[in-house]
Amino acid sequence: MTQHPKRLGIFGGSFDPPHIAHLALAKHAIAQFHLNELRIIPTGDAWHKTRTLTASPHRLAMTRLAFAEVPQAVVDPREIDRQGATYTFDTLQELKVEQPEADLYLFIGADQANAFKTWHRWQEILGLATVVVAQRPLDVQGGMASQWHNAVSPDVQRLDMPSLDVSATEIRAHVAQGTHADPKMHAWLPAAVQHYIEKHSLYR
Repeated sequence: MTQHPKRLGIFGGSFDPPHIAHLALAKHAIAQFHLNELRIIPTGDAWHKTRTLTASPHRLAMTRLAFAEVPQAVVDPREIDRQGATYTFDTLQELKVEQPEADLYLFIGADQANAFKTWHRWQEILGLATVVVAQRPLDVQGGMASQWHNAVSPDVQRLDMPSLDVSATEIRAHVAQGTHADPKMHAWLPAAVQHYIEKHSLYR
């Protein structure tokens, strides 16, 4: 009987904070691509971020709380532990060495897809993993899929998931304005993450 290679997904981000759209992406990725495991990797020293991220121990703790309910999800702190700027290429290369038989799937959002050609060694990323763009119906109608195939690689795949009107930027703004009790917050955040934000007075 032929044994199929392990299907290992990688989903990185600042997770500042992790919210329900992140969870939805993880669950849809696992289901659509039949992943054996999905590594959730909070970014460390994000060279591309113009704002200062929340301290990494807080982001790591919130990410672990957010994804605790997803059995195949494993929160991986390697980029936080890595010294200096962290690059997706380095992470994929490490995982390939650790699990040479695994097929790697890199999941990115539509905003990351637009900037993909600015990523460190992006052409080599395409050789290490199948890149999958999480696209809302509007993105597809707007031609993003064909644009990607033309500009980046014909091998890029699409993750189908519903459009969720939530962003970490908006969540941070709500908390900063003292509106963390807004009912929207309960819809946007896993309860454990919301409790953690309140307990540690984050984003005030």
